[in-house]
Amino acid sequence: MESRLRARRANVNDPVEADLYPGRLRALLVEDNPLDAELMVRELARDGCEVAIDRSQTEAEFVERLTNGSYDVILADYNLPQWRGMEALKIVRQRGLDIPFILVTGALGEAKAVECIQQGVTDYILKDNLPRLPLSVHRALQETRLRRQQKQTETAMRVSEERHRQLFERSASAIAVCEMVFDSAGVPCDFRYLQVNPAFEQMTGLGQDQVVDRTALDVLPDLEHYWIEIFGTVVISGEPATFEQYSQSLHRYYQGTAYRPQPGQFAVSFTDVTKRKRSEEELAKKVDELARSNRDLEQFAYVASHDLQEPLRMVASYTQLLGERYRGKLDENADKYIGYAVEGALRMQTLIQDLLTFSRVGRNGLGRTVTDCTTVLDQALQNLQAAVAESHALVTHGPLPMVTADRSQLLQLFQNLIGNAIKFRGAEPPAISVSAEQDGETWTFSVSDNGIGIAPEHKEVIFVIFQRLHTRTEYSGNGLGLAICKKIVEQHGGRIWVESEAGHGATFRFTLPARAEKDGARS
Repeated sequence: MESRLRARRANVNDPVEADLYPGRLRALLVEDNPLDAELMVRELARDGCEVAIDRSQTEAEFVERLTNGSYDVILADYNLPQWRGMEALKIVRQRGLDIPFILVTGALGEAKAVECIQQGVTDYILKDNLPRLPLSVHRALQETRLRRQQKQTETAMRVSEERHRQLFERSASAIAVCEMVFDSAGVPCDFRYLQVNPAFEQMTGLGQDQVVDRTALDVLPDLEHYWIEIFGTVVISGEPATFEQYSQSLHRYYQGTAYRPQPGQFAVSFTDVTKRKRSEEELAKKVDELARSNRDLEQFAYVASHDLQEPLRMVASYTQLLGERYRGKLDENADKYIGYAVEGALRMQTLIQDLLTFSRVGRNGLGRTVTDCTTVLDQALQNLQAAVAESHALVTHGPLPMVTADRSQLLQLFQNLIGNAIKFRGAEPPAISVSAEQDGETWTFSVSDNGIGIAPEHKEVIFVIFQRLHTRTEYSGNGLGLAICKKIVEQHGGRIWVESEAGHGATFRFTLPARAEKDGARS
């Protein structure tokens, strides 16, 4: 009878099953006969199991033990004087406890045994066959462990599925899971939507009921073929792909990533970047327009300043001639007015020449060559020799590098900065220092002086064309020198700035790209 109920008997010597006992087996016995209880403990101990036994004879004792204790197995007699073992099983199940329940009883008919098994009894052992008890306990513990592991796995899977579902549903990115469709030659020709999230509906304007279980070309007959090519490559190669494409059929730009979750399928996550792309296109147009406007302005400045040279020269020449010929022959006011006209004409000549110089910077492109900054600085000082001698200026410099630059523009840059340092000097003779430091792929040059300095609020204004901080009676010039410096530096890919305080000198710094090859600095 037992063999029919339990077709497979566990092997006590099996290493997997032999490890099923916990360090100490905790068993709850529903048994009124202490001798039978002792025999059960002896059989389990003979199998090498250390057993801790609690025994209950009544329902009240059983409930108390179950409430206050924790057990690995329950061994129950079928018939007790006051109640039955099956009633104990009912209590266990009502409490939702997953504890192996084994009947250890006397004679039990086959029909009754089958009924007990159907009601949830793990196994049954006849008291005249107690040596089988360890085997039954082994098997019950194994089944319980496997059952609990399965429940844990199912619970973990449910939690994981719920987490993924929530991520899928709440994701700010549009997500679609699709199945690739191949033609007879095995080439991707379409794809079928299996699942899409709410963000997909929002970013495409296509509802779930419009796309799920339908092919892309069925939903969007004008769909561009490059989408099929992108996703087909992912499905075939198994390699993820990123994309940023415009969809003519949806009139939007999309950026995203596609990957293959399993053979024949792909999942794609994307966002709508239409606003960003429109902004980039608009910005690019404005940049082009600005560049074109700047070119037009430069052309106008060049033409205007060049064409004004000759008539202005004639005005200045004849005004000077008029002043020389009629000085003292007319009244005092006439001499004054002629002087004003001559001064204005000469100043206009200087302004036109400066404007022409500004417009010429970079007009014909940069003739960049490997240039020795020390040699260029020496030439700039030679050009400024008269101003240096007149002001008793002291100009020093540290090691200066070789750079790739337009030599004539670099000369003008040094000449303008040193000339300004001499012009805007204080009471002491000018002390000017030129140095350079390399920071990675960039050289930072410094031109420092002990002049009158610049107030913090004027540090940006001084680089704007025609901007002056002083009157012409204080300092000559048209406010173009630093604007030219800024244009030269920026055309070489650098930047220029000033560090200064009023009355405490100024340090002009500018950057230039370092040469590709490594050159030592020269002193």
